Amino acid sequence: MTVADASATLSPLEAASRARRMAEYPRQSTVPPVATPLPVAATKWPLPKPPARRRRLFRRFLTVAGQLLGLLAGGLVAYVRSLPPEWRRRQRFLRWVATLAEYGLDPALAPLPFAAQFRCRLERLGPTYIKLGQIMAVREDMLPHAITDELKHLFDEAPAVAFPVIRALIEAELGRPLAELFQSVEEQSLGSASLAQVHRAFTRTGQSVVIKVLKPGVRETVLADLKLLSGLGRVVGPLMPQYEIMAIIEEFRDYTVRELDLTVEADNGDLFSAQFHDTPAIVFPTMYREFSTASVLTMEFLDGFKPGAPATFALDEAQRLQVVNLGAEAILRMLYQHGFFHADLHAGNLLILPGPTLRVGFIDLGMVGRFEEQTRRLLLYYYHALVNGDVEKAAQHLCAIARPGPGGSDLAGFRRSVVELSRRFLLRVARGQFSIARLILESMRLGGRHRMYFRVDLVLMVKALVTFEGVGRMVDPDLDVVAVSRTHIERIFRAQFQPARMSRELWRHGPELLDLVGRLPELLAQSGRQIEGSTPSAAATHPLVGLRSAIVAAACILGGVLILAQTDAWLTGSGLLLAGG
Repeated sequence: MTVADASATLSPLEAASRARRMAEYPRQSTVPPVATPLPVAATKWPLPKPPARRRRLFRRFLTVAGQLLGLLAGGLVAYVRSLPPEWRRRQRFLRWVATLAEYGLDPALAPLPFAAQFRCRLERLGPTYIKLGQIMAVREDMLPHAITDELKHLFDEAPAVAFPVIRALIEAELGRPLAELFQSVEEQSLGSASLAQVHRAFTRTGQSVVIKVLKPGVRETVLADLKLLSGLGRVVGPLMPQYEIMAIIEEFRDYTVRELDLTVEADNGDLFSAQFHDTPAIVFPTMYREFSTASVLTMEFLDGFKPGAPATFALDEAQRLQVVNLGAEAILRMLYQHGFFHADLHAGNLLILPGPTLRVGFIDLGMVGRFEEQTRRLLLYYYHALVNGDVEKAAQHLCAIARPGPGGSDLAGFRRSVVELSRRFLLRVARGQFSIARLILESMRLGGRHRMYFRVDLVLMVKALVTFEGVGRMVDPDLDVVAVSRTHIERIFRAQFQPARMSRELWRHGPELLDLVGRLPELLAQSGRQIEGSTPSAAATHPLVGLRSAIVAAACILGGVLILAQTDAWLTGSGLLLAGG
């Protein structure tokens, strides 16, 4: 119907009204005006699509949130089930909520205890959360035992990526066809974990190597998960301050980000090899930098067998003792001499290498721990005191390593508890049931009770010691942990006090020593004036009492060490050391 046809159907009154409106508001031209383009910033429609990275992050957030809500519902159901029957009957509202929540749970998870549900949901969330669970499993000083015991069953295994995808990734990373790089590459992977998988290969020169390849998309997934975890930690952390959730997440981030760059593992391997260059029987794989990038790592293939293999039991007694001593020397030197250690030690990462000379090899070097120099020394003194039965001194060193938790701590109570625990453990030595690793772990657990906590590096140290004891007893069921430990720790302990080493340390701190010597007269004068100005009773407890003699003693020791290190005047140097002592 046209406009004219519509007008013809109007009554005379309606037609007059319409004519009046048209006169007041003239009809505009049917030709649309030329639109003036708006600035880009002012354009609102259509809305731009969010970047792909944000979309992935949002989808990942929904996945994680779904698992978290499921875990909370499962925790509520498990809690109600754990209540005594008479309490459960009283909690009618709680029972009703738990019944409602159970309908939304996965039937496979609903009957499980909370700790088992937690482990299963971490496995479903993938590599980042499996790694997080493994870190949480060793934090027995912070988390409930039921959780840590269950998380020890987390296995970092995943289906292997198809070889054509791996081939394309290697060629893209190294910039050449695989046939030009290697003589052959086995399509069947030797092992596949959540982050990477490994394939055996031979170089063009015939060397047997292993190629470790970061799985496609893993780096992006892990980095997105780390962002989500940080946000979650900031929300949940203040609600449960006793567990220091943000501290665990930050420690986890540091370790995980390093594992996403395979050049870091290559650096670790080179550093381990350099530190043990004087012990050819302790082996780390050689890294092939020309065939390596951040996503591909090529390293030497160590041809050996694992400690639990049948070949281990074919070794004679002397060979088994040699394996135990090599493993003990390697682990104790890593921890207490170098302060740089393999942080993912277990029987699968250790190899016994047969040959004319029996050797021990370490693989999978992506996760390492580091101690600052002061921490390393305190740990050395602590371990030395333990294997020699000095529980008071051991407790003193452990307290110096621990840090107070939020809201204050009970240092004196922690020290008393550690001394008592150590004495009880040492009684088991005669019965052959003594475990140094278990004693250290139980001591750290006591820390949580007294609000004293330890860095994750220290807990990973205990994991290394547990591996030493477990693998050692696998090879030699009659292993005397204390005797073997004492042999190696005494050597490391004595090396700390060799004059040449002490001289190097003093020269390293030369600027601070020169500053102290220059200010020595001023410090002595100030301390004397402050003590003389104090009342007799106050002077007896003044913090500067004894400072003068302490400085003089330190100067004697310093001079004695320098004389012993730089000259042949042993009599003079020894006299100064005795005077300082």
